[in-house]
Amino acid sequence: MKQFFKFVLATIVGLVFTTIILVLILVGIIASAGSDKTVDVDSNSILRIALTSPIAERTPSNPLAGLGFLGLDGEKAIGLNDILANIKKAKTDDNIKGIFIDESYMLSGQATTEEIRNALIDFKKSGKFIIAYSEVYTQGAYYLASVADKVYINPKGIFEFSGFSQQITFLKGAMDKLGIEAQVIKVGTYKSAVEPYILNKMSDANREQVTSYLGSLYDHFLTGIGSARKINKDSLFTIANNLRIQFPEDALKYKLVDGLKYKDEVINELKDRTSTKKKDDLHSVDIAEYTKTDVKADDDDKTSKNQIAIIYASGEINGGEGNDNTIGSERVSKALRKARLDNKVKAVVLRVNSPGGSSLASDVIWREVKLTHDAKPIIVSMGDYAASGGYYISCAADSIIAEPNTVTGSIGIFAILPNMQKLFNDKLGVTFDGVKTGKYADLGDVSRPLTPEERAILQNQVNRGYDDFTKHVADGRHKTQAYINSIGQGRVWTGAQAIKLGLVDRLGNINDAVASAAKKAKITDYKLVAYPDQKSIFNKFSAGLTAEVKTRMLKSELGENYNTYQQIKSITQMMRTPQARMPYDVVIK
Repeated sequence: MKQFFKFVLATIVGLVFTTIILVLILVGIIASAGSDKTVDVDSNSILRIALTSPIAERTPSNPLAGLGFLGLDGEKAIGLNDILANIKKAKTDDNIKGIFIDESYMLSGQATTEEIRNALIDFKKSGKFIIAYSEVYTQGAYYLASVADKVYINPKGIFEFSGFSQQITFLKGAMDKLGIEAQVIKVGTYKSAVEPYILNKMSDANREQVTSYLGSLYDHFLTGIGSARKINKDSLFTIANNLRIQFPEDALKYKLVDGLKYKDEVINELKDRTSTKKKDDLHSVDIAEYTKTDVKADDDDKTSKNQIAIIYASGEINGGEGNDNTIGSERVSKALRKARLDNKVKAVVLRVNSPGGSSLASDVIWREVKLTHDAKPIIVSMGDYAASGGYYISCAADSIIAEPNTVTGSIGIFAILPNMQKLFNDKLGVTFDGVKTGKYADLGDVSRPLTPEERAILQNQVNRGYDDFTKHVADGRHKTQAYINSIGQGRVWTGAQAIKLGLVDRLGNINDAVASAAKKAKITDYKLVAYPDQKSIFNKFSAGLTAEVKTRMLKSELGENYNTYQQIKSITQMMRTPQARMPYDVVIK
């Protein structure tokens, strides 16, 4: 027994010692990685843009990025904020002679791509060049690249140009086989987020709205490319509709690219443009690294005491704290409150990039936006999405600015409660019995169907939520509630459509929103401050590591079925509270 305790004690001491060593190593790595050493830019350099990571609103606070620590990818990501800032800096940096867009796949929404594309168009006013090259041009990647002075593709590459499509996965058949019935309570003819669980195909109303907004997105897409490449929009439609581009030489024939080149040939051209000898290395700086240079844009040296707060609200809306990728009502409300009560903050820009979520959490944030509106100017800048709950939290602002291809609207409420009686009774042979002290004490029990009285109660709650939603929008947009109801009903709109309906005030980007906020506050000299504070690596390392490992395991086991798993998982989230959520994700390849 004595030997046993000695062994246990030695094991515990060893574990403690090992833990201490690992912590010290981790601290050292973080200290080294987060040292923010200044990056020098050589003369005659190019700024390289390769956007292969998902683009968040803000660059993640992760000093371990790029280190591959503990077997994780640690991919160095850059947020939209730094992408735009770096392109702006490069415009006036004498050491940067041009931009090289080096892409194959671009992981960003359409409005995000729009903001980057417009920044590149502004960069060209400097007279500097932009060269784009790719082995594979998806439609989204090509839309960005189309503004370049020269667009090249690998001679054996792939060029996608076939039009937009939207596909929805329907789960009703699978749920029927499992013996699960989705009991839906909703308001809104077009509120189609529930359709995958109760139908086998799109409803007529949903098909109508998807056709409408997809057509609006596609029209903007073709118009932008036509303007950049000086090709008639109708001609582009015909080219895509007949799939006339099947090989790289077809893209050259129809003037969508300027040449078929291998990468070494493109590099040689870049050397010529930067007066670099062929035997010498091309001087370049990656856009993520360019953040660490001491180069500043024209307005980066402002020292004014006046501030404009940019409050980022990105991701699904839920109660609680949330994180940098989800909107927690508590965290965003605190940020709004802090900015409102800070006398140095003269105006607020609320950056919304959200498909919605909990209607309760949305209302909590709406209240803080309304209080801020009553105290000082607040302008909403919409990203890829500002729909349903995302629009809910926006509608009380002084004004709303969106991109033409922002997806917004979806003013509606729904709730889903599963009836799993057949699954339990018929499939599993499980039955339930019990007692209750009140008629509705077990309201929401998933082991049985709703009674007519229970369904009426839930419908009344959803109706009230929709009434609150439309009233808030009507008050904020200075419209009648009847009018908002007529364009609401859960219908999705693009920014270009929404401006005609009065749901959006003007088209533009986050910089336009900042300028609008400054004008509203009657200030010309100001500094930008960002809220809420990003989570430090120490706060999120453990949780992030656990989530990363879990995600990797699931993706490995489920493969292509991982997206279906995610969709099924979202059902459980929808069952907790009435939802103001977009019906689906819009993915344009």
